This record gives sequence, C-alpha cells and structure tokens, in this order.
Amino acid sequence: MKLLVFPGNPGRQYEKTRHNLPWMVLDTFLEGRNLLWKTKFNARWCSLQEGGEKTVLLKPRTFMNLTGKSVQSAAAFFKIPAGQIMVLHDDLELNFGFLSIKKGGGTGGHNGLRSITSSLGSKDFYRLRMGISRPARQAPASYVLDRFSREEETELPDLLNAASKILDLWITKEAVSLEERFSKCHYSGV
Repeated sequence: MKLLVFPGNPGRQYEKTRHNLPWMVLDTFLEGRNLLWKTKFNARWCSLQEGGEKTVLLKPRTFMNLTGKSVQSAAAFFKIPAGQIMVLHDDLELNFGFLSIKKGGGTGGHNGLRSITSSLGSKDFYRLRMGISRPARQAPASYVLDRFSREEETELPDLLNAASKILDLWITKEAVSLEERFSKCHYSGV
C-alpha cells in the first residue's frame, strides 16, 4: 500500500498560489476518475486500486506548516511506512517547469516538509519536487503565497499533466527506478 500526499493551504485566497501546486496536480490527476472521498485525519482522503496496488490519496485540510500530523495519522492508520509515501511539493531550488523525484533529504526551508518529517520521525519518504524558481527580489515566504505569473500560467497545464503522469507511474512501478528516471527533468520530457 502506498500513500500520496497533496499538501496545500485551505481558503480561496490560496487556491491558485505556488504553495498549492500539489492541489492543482491532484485536480488534474483526478480527471476521469470517480473516487469516493471521505473525511478523516484532518484531511480528505480516498483510495484507488491500480496495477494491483492500493494507493491512498491524502489532501490535508490544514495549513501547510501543520501537514505532518495529518500525514502521520493516515500513515499509522493504514500502516504505511515512510518508504511507501510520496509527498508533492513546490520547490524554490528547481526552475519553474522542472520536476524531480527524490527520497529523503532535508526540508529546504519548506515548512510542510519540516512538519511531515517531524511528525513521521523520518525523512525517508519520497518527494515529487515541482520547481517554482527562486524569486529575485521577493521574500520566499510571500513568493510561495503568490499566484503564478502569466507566462507560468501558460505552461501550467503541461506541468500539471506531466506531474500527473509521474504519479500514475509511481502507483504502478518501483519507486527506485522512477527516482533514477526523474532525478531532474523538464515537464516536456515526461
């Protein structure tokens, strides 16, 4: 069993912001799927069965910096070890449009990752890092809560589709091979 985590910030003012990129990917991933959502773990969750593998999708309804408790509760309930968890997140260290699968590592100043690492007591989960670029003149804390630029918005559908394809592969394939294949790639190469 695997767990896919889509952290974000609740509230209309955050809907299309960089920090909520995981929720945008989830919307794309769900297209054409009819899943029964439930509420538990301070989140909305559902499960799907594809490729002989059951995967739980978790959309925490907490603010980003409190995501860890939701993830830990779901992982404990379903008995999913850290190595079977993938967390999607925006990443300032990757240029916009680049994607990377990575297992473990630091938090890179990302409060959602910090919360998850602390609550799980492990950093050995997978991350789908989605590049948003580092701002030139703006504080990162406010930049991640801003909407995408017009130029980025034109590329966003392709980025969301590429991330969704990677999730489809992660559900049905071995994570280690995907980590090698997608260590860093532009969405156009997915």
